Formats: sequence, structure tokens, C-alpha cells
Amino acid sequence: MSQSSDPLSNRLLAALPEAEWARWLPQLQAVDMPLGQVLYESGKTLSHVYFPTTAIVSLLYVMENGASAEIAVVGNEGIVGISLFMGGESTPSRAVVQSAGRGFRLTAQVMKDEFDRAGPVLHLLLRYTQALITQMAQTAVCNRHHSLDQQLCRWLLLSLDRLEGSELVMTQELIANMLGVRREGVTEGALKLQHAGLIRYSRGRISVLDRKGLEGRTCECYAVVKNEYDRLLPSTTAI
Repeated sequence: MSQSSDPLSNRLLAALPEAEWARWLPQLQAVDMPLGQVLYESGKTLSHVYFPTTAIVSLLYVMENGASAEIAVVGNEGIVGISLFMGGESTPSRAVVQSAGRGFRLTAQVMKDEFDRAGPVLHLLLRYTQALITQMAQTAVCNRHHSLDQQLCRWLLLSLDRLEGSELVMTQELIANMLGVRREGVTEGALKLQHAGLIRYSRGRISVLDRKGLEGRTCECYAVVKNEYDRLLPSTTAI
């Protein structure tokens, strides 16, 4: 079974105990997640939660004038739509597919019912939420204190951790929107990394050539986020 068609390729789904997995499986719906698709808009009530397997979703905070900046990324380690089970049912952020792929979704009611059971699912989702909050906080610190070059390296590494391969399909405009900077800044930053032999960027495709080099060039923020996810989330399946 390919990664895109196997729900167990998502770490949260793979961590479900056997009883919960048997209950969830008939409810999971496989979905395509094309580049640029908006999974939910700011302030709107969520109808589903999403579990990416091969896609990556960017959580963006959107200003009144339409400007946006990324606050977190979600891929095969997690779930999109935590506000639904945290009690708010809506959020001021927007969720946009930043790297095309596939995933699975559950309806809002099924997700809320599972959370309200107050069993293993609740504890798993709360640990994931803590990891996601860490990523959001570290992103805010990184955007304030570190260079665009370091931010771009952090963003590339976090995205790579959520993909099978070493290539991202991404336009400069989308990257600029994610990082909250001008396209010219992204162009300059990408060219620096390319000249250093770390990436190859052409026509919206970013191929990472030297991951170790990226890790050496980024700031501490990447390691903080990665360590927290590794600490809080299971690394092996529970089924």
C-alpha cells in the first residue's frame, strides 16, 4: 500500500490503540489535497479535521488587509483543525495546502465525540496540541530574532520532516506568504542557499541537496520544535 493511501502513514492515526482504530477506520475518508487548497478560513466553523499523509498544510494568521504569515506547518505527524476539539470550533487562522498530496478526514461530530470519550484519544491529541503550540511559539520568536536565511532553512527542514522525499513543489509567492516577507527576499534567500550548494531551485521546485548543510545553517528553532514533537508523540505504531 502506498503512503498516500495508507492512513497509518499519519503518526497520530498510527498511534491509536486497537479499539480506537477499529472505531475510526470506517469513518475515515481519503481526500486529495491539491496545492493551494484552503481547508478552513479564518473565523469559519470547521466541518472536518484532516490527517495528512503525503500533503503538508500551512497554518497562516491573516491580517485585516489580507497580509498573512505562517504560524505552523502540519504534515504526516499531525492533525489540522485542533480548534474543533479544543472547544472553539473556529480559529482566526487559515489552513492552506502548501505541498500537494493526500490525506484523510473525519467529520467534526465524530472528532468531538471521540475527544469527549476522555480516553487515550484525548491524551494523544493534547500531547500533539502541546507540540503544535511549541512550534507556533518558536516560529514567532524565530521571525522576530533570526535572519530570513535562517527562517528559510528552518521552514525547509520542518517541511522535509513531513515528506517522503527531498523535493518541495512551491512557488516563490507562496513561500513569501508563508514567511510574511516580499518575494524579492525569498528569491535572494533561495539563491544564497543554491550558491552554497544546499538546494536547487527551479520553476517552483526546491530540491534539497545537502540536508546536513541546512541543519548547520539554520537557527536553534528547528531543533527545539523537532525535539518537542519527538518527545511528545509516539514513534511507533500502537496497532
